[in-house]
Amino acid sequence: MSNESKTLEKEAQAQAEARQPWTARRVGDLILNNALIIIMILAVIYIAIINENFLKAASIINIISQTAAYLPAALGIAGCIVLTGTDLSAGRAVGLTACISASLLQNAENLANKMWPEIGTLPIWAVIIIAMAIGALIGCFNGFFVAKFKLHPFIVTLGTQLILYTFLLLYVQQGNNKGMAISNLDPSYTSFVKGSLPFMKVGSTPIPNYVIFAVILTAIMWFVWNKTTFGKNMFALGSNEEAARVSGVNVFATTIAVFALAGALYGFTGFIEGARIGSNTANTGLNYELDAIAACVIGGVSFVGGIGKIRGIVIGVLMLRLIFVGLTMVGVPQDLQYLIKGAIILFACALDMRKYLVKK
Repeated sequence: MSNESKTLEKEAQAQAEARQPWTARRVGDLILNNALIIIMILAVIYIAIINENFLKAASIINIISQTAAYLPAALGIAGCIVLTGTDLSAGRAVGLTACISASLLQNAENLANKMWPEIGTLPIWAVIIIAMAIGALIGCFNGFFVAKFKLHPFIVTLGTQLILYTFLLLYVQQGNNKGMAISNLDPSYTSFVKGSLPFMKVGSTPIPNYVIFAVILTAIMWFVWNKTTFGKNMFALGSNEEAARVSGVNVFATTIAVFALAGALYGFTGFIEGARIGSNTANTGLNYELDAIAACVIGGVSFVGGIGKIRGIVIGVLMLRLIFVGLTMVGVPQDLQYLIKGAIILFACALDMRKYLVKK
C-alpha cells in the first residue's frame, strides 16, 4: 500500500471517529484532558464535607478576595505564556512595586515611622501610575532582551528576578526604614483597597474594593485579547512567529508590548498588595509567579503558544485558591502545600503537552 493510500485511510478513520463523539476513546481523552480540574473539584467537595465552614459566607469571600488579589498578575503572565515564554520576575516586580507603593502612602502624621518623611503622602492615583509605570518598565526590559537578542524568556526573566530582588533589598533599607517592614499606611490607602461599598456584601461579610478592581481589569484584558489588533497579533505571534512576521506583524514591538502590559499588571498587583498585606518586606511577592503560571496552565493557557482564554485564567486562579484555602482549613502544613503546588504545575504541563502532541 502506498504512503498516499495510508494517509487517506488514516484520514477516513479520523473522520469516522469524529462522527462517533461518544466512543470510549474520546470519553477517555475528554476525562484525561480535564483531569486536573476534575481532581480539584473532587478535592473541593471532599474539603467541604470534612470542614463545614469551607462553604460559609466568610470563607467564600476569603476565596474570592484571594482570587482577586492574584488574578491581575496571572492575567499579565498569561500573555507571556501565549508567546511560548514565561516571566519568572513577576513575583519580585510585585514585591518591589508593593514596597514602593506602601512607602509613598504611609501616614504623614507619624513622621517617626515614615520612610520618606520629607515628601508627605502622595495622591493615590499618582502612586497607581507610578507602580504601573515601574512595572511596565520592567516588562519593557524583559521584552527588549527577548525580542532583540532572541533569548528565551526563562533566562531573561530569571536574570531580571535576581536584579529586582537586589533592588528590593536595597530599597527597604533606604530613608528612615533601615530594613524594617514598611507599614504605618495612610487610612485613605487601606480604605481605597480593602474598604467596601455599602451594597457589596454577602450576608454580613463585606466584599473588598480590590475585587471590583480585579473584575474591571479582567473585562479590560478580555477586550484587549479578543477585540484589538494587538491581541490578534499576540496570538498570531505565539502560534507561529515566522508566519506572523510574513503577515505584517511587528514581532519586535508586539513582544515588548506583551511584556510591558504584563509588567504594568504586576505593578497594579503590587499596589494592591501593599495595602492588603499592610506590612511589606523584601519577601512580599515571593513565589507569586509560580501561582500565576500554575493558574494559567490549569486554565488552558498553553506553553506551546497561541492558545489561551481569559475565562480559563480566572477559573485557574479560582481553583488554586479554593484548593489552598481548603488545604489550610483541613490542617495541611504550609510546607506540604508547596509540594502540592509543584505537583500541580508538573501535572498541568504534562497534560498540556499531551494535548499538543495528540493534535500534532
